[in-house]
Amino acid sequence: MTCAACVARVERALKAVPGVLSASVNLATERAVVAVAEDRYPDAAAALVAAIERIGYEAHPIVGGEPPAASEERLRAADRHDRARVLAGVALSSPLVVPMLAVPFGLHVMLPGLLQLALATPVQFWLGARFYRAGWRALRDGAGNMDLLVALGTSAAYGLSLWDLAAGAQAGQAPHLYFEASAVVITLVLLGKWLETRARRSTADAVRRLHALAPVRARVLVGAEEADVPIAAVGAGDLVVVRPGERVAVDGRVREGSTDIDESLVTGESLPVPAAPGSRVLGGTLNGTGRILVEATDAAADGTLARIARLVEHAQSTKAPIQQVVDRVAAWFVPVIIVIALLTGLGWWIAGAGPATCLLRAVAVLVIACPCALGLATPAALVAGTGAAARAGILIRDAEALEHAARVRVVAFDKTGTLTEGRPRLAASAAFAAGSREPLAIAAALQGGSEHPLARAVLEAAARAAVEVPPASEVTAAPGLGISGRVDGRRCVLGTARFLERSGVDPAPAASWLEQEAKAGRAIAILADVSGTPVVLAAFSFADAARPTAREAVAALAALGIESVLVTGDHEAAARALGADLGIRQIHANVLPEDKLRLIGELRLRYGAIAMVGDGINDAPALAAADLGIAMGSGSDVAIAAAGISLVRADPLAVVDALDIARRTRRKIRENLFFALVYNLAGVPLAALGFLSPVVAGAAMAFSSVSVVSNALLLGRWRPAKRDKSVRYVS
Repeated sequence: MTCAACVARVERALKAVPGVLSASVNLATERAVVAVAEDRYPDAAAALVAAIERIGYEAHPIVGGEPPAASEERLRAADRHDRARVLAGVALSSPLVVPMLAVPFGLHVMLPGLLQLALATPVQFWLGARFYRAGWRALRDGAGNMDLLVALGTSAAYGLSLWDLAAGAQAGQAPHLYFEASAVVITLVLLGKWLETRARRSTADAVRRLHALAPVRARVLVGAEEADVPIAAVGAGDLVVVRPGERVAVDGRVREGSTDIDESLVTGESLPVPAAPGSRVLGGTLNGTGRILVEATDAAADGTLARIARLVEHAQSTKAPIQQVVDRVAAWFVPVIIVIALLTGLGWWIAGAGPATCLLRAVAVLVIACPCALGLATPAALVAGTGAAARAGILIRDAEALEHAARVRVVAFDKTGTLTEGRPRLAASAAFAAGSREPLAIAAALQGGSEHPLARAVLEAAARAAVEVPPASEVTAAPGLGISGRVDGRRCVLGTARFLERSGVDPAPAASWLEQEAKAGRAIAILADVSGTPVVLAAFSFADAARPTAREAVAALAALGIESVLVTGDHEAAARALGADLGIRQIHANVLPEDKLRLIGELRLRYGAIAMVGDGINDAPALAAADLGIAMGSGSDVAIAAAGISLVRADPLAVVDALDIARRTRRKIRENLFFALVYNLAGVPLAALGFLSPVVAGAAMAFSSVSVVSNALLLGRWRPAKRDKSVRYVS
């Protein structure tokens, strides 16, 4: 594809295929994402390829990701082909241009007309054949594109020269020829497209780099022997040996050995991460100085690295909302330019200019108006921005999420696991009634199947105390409140004071102890027996340290003009203690999951676009309801699925980085659209008024596309604040 008009044609062709629900085509990545009712049309892939080929383009389906080696080789072959054609064009066009450049120095060495014809003809009909083929197919399809404009303009200049050559030969005069205009325009367009394509591929390097991180083979422990196997043969549960200096083959947990892991290329974390038995490691990361044995938790195709690559590919293949407006403009652009070119020629003819002048002015309008830069402005910036974000461990799901991120004015943070480590420990406990079992054992029984951070703290405390944990039955969880179940035949509840009051329990016996722990900012859980007359058995308090970068993240958001809000189901005292420590003034505590939805709406009315940051299943509704959901790297799969942005590393500063790269990307999109529109708005009148020759117009057209992509590539220099303290956030 060459311009935004091509995108519109391909999308139209795809949507016409039976069973297609939606189609989105990206000019920068040259990919289409198509949603198909596959149960009704199982052979849709072949039909989609055929539809694209019917309108003159080549296509092939990618299922499960294209092998990196095959993709690289295809790109290199295409690059060699394009470069060869550019060199051929330069070799054939140079003899036509050099004599013209010598005229200002008093040298008149114009080539004979027949020699000019011999040089220009292969450029016009061999190197320029692609413009004729694509232009004709577009015309046949009832549309226009860049190729049609180039074909019309260069054919007019070539045809006029051929006419003048024949007429001059009959009259015995030396005609004024314009073969150099047609040949140089084609060569410059080919050069511009080659440079543009190389730059576009640079913007998409992020995905190829991610694929390159994945080891091709792994060393699996089979019995006492090590076997070297393809990475695809490694499955969950396999034991993989990772030697010092090697890349970790798959996601897993360390079974033996200790080392430091360099995760910078996957998560963006600059410092090595210590790994010991029980530690989680990610595929594609670099092992340090120790030999480790890793138990695979996922196959390579389902691992973190593969998921990151798929998310980035999806984001780069979607369209920003503003691009849809650009596509509608581009659909009318080419027909309007053709009309302007005809009017330009007619106007010069009315003004008394000769046929040659009229034609050259019209040709200049056709050439300079090619909508390449307009079509590339948004996708090039989008691809570069999402690629830069991915290298920092920030995964943007689609272009719409990026657009929302750039407009955020308030960030609502969940507390546990987001601003805090999410690894609370049991800080204190107190018993208030005698029972047949130790209260910690009952609490551990109720929490046995829970993944809640406080549940893990209870279970870890029970394990350390070596208490006997009985089985529990009829266990029911109330998100944000607590849990209930039957232990030793008795109905027990464990949760907040509000949860106990709903269950008919008066927490008054523990009031003074609860007040003391609440003042310390600790989370509270109360255990009660509700089998007969409700009675408070015990109470537990939990401490959870703030993440090291949380305070810095809140300050950085404030520097961006973004308000931070703490939204948590924890009690008021714990929330306010954390808020005071981090510098968050607006606190909303004791908030249930359903109340978070209401609060999101209130904050949106007060501030504007809102981002919600969370990590738990109970955060998923709020993540989905906010303008932008951001899931922390330590979050649940449900939270990640509901979020527009996922952070590979569990770091509050990554939230700031995500909003920063989103703003920078939106700024690049606006800059590119401004450049592209100004270029066309200024270039077309200049060409129509005779200030630009076809050769200069061709050079300007090529330069505009390259400059737009090059401007987008500047996003590749962006680095997260943690890695480069000199980074200035864009407000």
